[in-house]
Amino acid sequence: MVSKKGVKKLFGTDGVRGIANIEPMTAETALKLGRAIAYVFKKEERRHRIVVGKDTRLSGYMLESAIMAGICSMGVDALMVGPLPTPGIAFITSSMRADAGVVLSASHNPYQDNGIKFFSREGLKLADEIEHSIEEFVLGDRDPAHRPTASEVGKAYRVDDAIGRYVVFAKNSFPKELTLDGLKIAVDCANGAAYKVAPAVFYELGAEVIPVGVQPNGENINLNCGALYPENVRSAVKESGADIGFALDGDGDRLIMVDETGRILDGDYIMAICALAMQREKALKKDTLVATVMSNSGLDEAMKKAGIRVKRTDVGDRCVVEEMLKHGYNFGGEQSGHMVFFDHTTTGDGVITALQILKTMVRQGVPLSKLAGALATYPQVLKNVKVSRKKDLSELANVVKALKSVEGRLKHRGRVFIRYSGTEPLARITIEGEREDEINAMAEELASALVKELC
Repeated sequence: MVSKKGVKKLFGTDGVRGIANIEPMTAETALKLGRAIAYVFKKEERRHRIVVGKDTRLSGYMLESAIMAGICSMGVDALMVGPLPTPGIAFITSSMRADAGVVLSASHNPYQDNGIKFFSREGLKLADEIEHSIEEFVLGDRDPAHRPTASEVGKAYRVDDAIGRYVVFAKNSFPKELTLDGLKIAVDCANGAAYKVAPAVFYELGAEVIPVGVQPNGENINLNCGALYPENVRSAVKESGADIGFALDGDGDRLIMVDETGRILDGDYIMAICALAMQREKALKKDTLVATVMSNSGLDEAMKKAGIRVKRTDVGDRCVVEEMLKHGYNFGGEQSGHMVFFDHTTTGDGVITALQILKTMVRQGVPLSKLAGALATYPQVLKNVKVSRKKDLSELANVVKALKSVEGRLKHRGRVFIRYSGTEPLARITIEGEREDEINAMAEELASALVKELC
């Protein structure tokens, strides 16, 4: 089956994902993807190089070996960096002037899942047309007439200092005249890719670090820890008396915070705090923040008061980055905790995000709880429904009926939308309104309708 132009068959919203050792997340497909990425980026008569990194999943060993074999089989060298946050792999790719980067990670998903995503030599996610070219190569079983032989076969190298390189890179996003002396920071690394680098960055800048989720065993990544379970780091904050807590996800590209009182703060609070700080320092380009449709309406109101415009995009950090690149903005993010600071990096980076929050705390000399007071949110309910198939929502009679009923009751006092997850078999319901009990009941109605149609 060949991928049709305009309709991607293999790639989702963030690379290729699935249960490890079941198609498409098999060694066989990983090898083909390795060959495809090498083929697509091998444009000139010179030695080409592709960076390969991963998180801490058990299946990473299998997929790493397969994709590197595919890359080398096309006469391209593979640079292996081992476990490193996704933004770290993007940085190494750009820093080493490699032709592309490969990340083996399923982000916040459980350990039995895995994923393969790619970066360009600039450290940006691939354009749709390049992903289509890769799909055509893989799904069409294309095989170039000439395979490299003898000395033309690619070599594999280990980049031994990758962690150190990334630690220095992340620290450089924090002002050199400031330190974290006197601050106690709890950080939950989700037993994932940031388990070494995140504590090192904060420690080297002077903080006392309370590390959590830093003992990966291949099976405990995201297991009751990290950004999806911020209660974990909240407990660490309360027990240790920390000034702040950070929870990263498995690949280290998103961040959720906990203030000194134990209050959990999502990406909307991060965006509000950082956008206001950047505007104060005259560093927010075009006085504009890019956010997705998931962000709370309170964010728009807080930014409007400060004279900051909020541009909304579809869900996904990729959509945020595209909007930023298109219009020359330098800061955007998602409620889920993906933040992109173009002045420092090219993709979502949980560690760099944490450093921007810490910079603001240190410069203003106030605790996180006070900074968070800049945002007042409306009650919002997020509910996931596991589905066995993904059909066009507009064609599901029960869902359409329930949605119209909810919209009628909300009127102009809230908003509601349903979408499918791009990485998991889930339908996601988001409702915002004046009363939490009311919107909870509405979410249950919509969930029941979805179950009847899709489960």
